[in-house]
Amino acid sequence: MKGTIARWQRISLILRIVIGLFIGTALALTIPDNTVVPIFGTLFVGLLKGVAPVLVFVLVISALANAAGDIGSRFKNVIFLYIMGTLLSAAAAVGFSVAMPVTIKLTDAVNNAAPDGIGQVLSTIITNVAANPVAALMNGNYLSILMWAVIFGLGFKKLVSQDTRNVIADFAKVVSKTVYWIIQVAPFGIMGLVFSAVSQNGLAIFIDYGMLLAVLVGCMFVIAFVLNPLIVFMYLKRNPYPLVWKCLRVSGVTAFFTRSSAANIPVNMELCRKMGLDEDFYSVSVPLGATINMEGAAITITIMTMAVAHTLGINVDIPTALILSVLATVGACGASGVAGGSLLLIPMACSLFGISNDIAMQAVGVGFIIGVVQDSCETAINSSTDVLFAATAEFHERLGKGQEIEL
Repeated sequence: MKGTIARWQRISLILRIVIGLFIGTALALTIPDNTVVPIFGTLFVGLLKGVAPVLVFVLVISALANAAGDIGSRFKNVIFLYIMGTLLSAAAAVGFSVAMPVTIKLTDAVNNAAPDGIGQVLSTIITNVAANPVAALMNGNYLSILMWAVIFGLGFKKLVSQDTRNVIADFAKVVSKTVYWIIQVAPFGIMGLVFSAVSQNGLAIFIDYGMLLAVLVGCMFVIAFVLNPLIVFMYLKRNPYPLVWKCLRVSGVTAFFTRSSAANIPVNMELCRKMGLDEDFYSVSVPLGATINMEGAAITITIMTMAVAHTLGINVDIPTALILSVLATVGACGASGVAGGSLLLIPMACSLFGISNDIAMQAVGVGFIIGVVQDSCETAINSSTDVLFAATAEFHERLGKGQEIEL
């Protein structure tokens, strides 16, 4: 048994995930009513979501308690990259919508409570930040987790001995090792997730909304393979595609199937470790990215809003488009880190055009129809870019010090 496990672990994790993907697809086509296979996917996502809040809390505390004093510039760079990438994605989505205007068949409204406006989004963000730390860990409230972890981390750095900080660092290693073990079962989890997607959702449901889906996914591909590499090139003056491809191949593939930026945090942490990034840095920047780096969400909010505007015959001028881009950026930063979290922000963006909440919520219904593909692609670009920009910020600093980097 040990020999079999050892041989299995010697196979590349990506190759194992691909094997799981094909097995899941084959099983879905041959035994679609099976109730056992989906359990693997449910268990895998549950394990990731369960460990992610603890991982973020412990690693951020350990990172700040034991951090050197020279990582401040990286945080400035990575936050700028996160915000700039999200804003440019929203602007690119406006351009896509103008170049390829699409209309949608509005469906019945869905019964979800959407934000009334940008004020409510900001209020929600502030409320989440100030939440009880125990409740934040239980509910996966990463804004609050980050805030309390920063406070505790700075407190440990200032007030306790190095021996105590070493204990915290050891505890962080234990949690990281636990995450490593969970990631090793990813092929089985992906198998279960693919089985559920293929067996429950035929391609026929996308025919009516194929053009809208094509614009959404097409824009995300352009962002992933053109805009993001251009941003990385501007920072590093190196061929960005090896780094871009590595992030999409490892982080993007897993995020595509988990459909949760929060659940993908452990995967991104492990990828950063393998890339040789500074743990003090990425243990903070990656969970921060899962909260505010939302390129895919900005694209979804913008294109869906523009589709509603086109359907109603509303003309969108350049100033309004720019305001929509900023609104989508701020809204995306407050989007939930769970599947479909960005869709409920569409009514907020639609309010910019005076579109009623009833009509906007019908667009949300359309979003849930195409969400099997849309939300998977959205999460893939959101999560993979967390690692991409974190690595870019650190490599930029290394180059500034005259050090060599390997993308």
